[in-house]
Amino acid sequence: MTMKSVFLALSLVSTFAAPAAAAGERYRERPPVVVSPDLSAPWVTQLGGGNVRPVVYPRAPAARQPFFQQRQAAMPQRPSSGVTSQRPARVQNAAVRPNAPVRTQLAPQFLPQIVSYQTTQKPGTIVIDTPNRFLYLVMADGKARRYGVGVGKPGFEWAGTHKVTRKAEWPSWTPPKEMISREATKGHYLPAFMEGGPANPMGARAMYLGSTLYRIHGTNQPWTIGSNNSSGCIRMRNEDVTDLYERVNVGTTVIVI
Repeated sequence: MTMKSVFLALSLVSTFAAPAAAAGERYRERPPVVVSPDLSAPWVTQLGGGNVRPVVYPRAPAARQPFFQQRQAAMPQRPSSGVTSQRPARVQNAAVRPNAPVRTQLAPQFLPQIVSYQTTQKPGTIVIDTPNRFLYLVMADGKARRYGVGVGKPGFEWAGTHKVTRKAEWPSWTPPKEMISREATKGHYLPAFMEGGPANPMGARAMYLGSTLYRIHGTNQPWTIGSNNSSGCIRMRNEDVTDLYERVNVGTTVIVI
């Protein structure tokens, strides 16, 4: 009777122990969780549960090729006989942007204006204040018409009194031989002669001073007004030199200080 009871007890233990062991093995590993590619979907919808209908997500799209592989695939095949001159459409059609010229706004003090100017010079005289880069056309009653100018760069400053000996509209330009040689050493090659016109560095008007090579003239670089940049000539904006040109005559005294 005792042995029979022992066998019965062992049978009962094995019967209940097997499902428990199987359940333990089953829940020892975490249940799989599949995350949707759409990371904005609510978690409860992704996982399902309760009365919520599970969402069936479409198959994830095939992985995209790396950018350099896409670009290489888009490029035409090179012929075996040599390198083709054809380029990908994006590069071939790219717009080429030219370099913009360097421009600086002219300072207000270098614009033409009427100013008080006390001097012993008679009206109609031109006085050029080289250090301050102003040209004064003397008027009556202690006034003067003042213009901004560009003057000689260091080593090319000069002073003296001369008269306007000639006037020219849209003057031609014959650079001095010394200037041609000097600029050539810098890698700038000047023409031996240039006809007058908008591209000419002499600008719209010129007033020649005595027997010197110096002139009061316009410029096609108006942003240089107010600085020391010339080889001794007095530069003005084209509109300013045209205005001055109409106000003075041959024989006008010019004093450079």
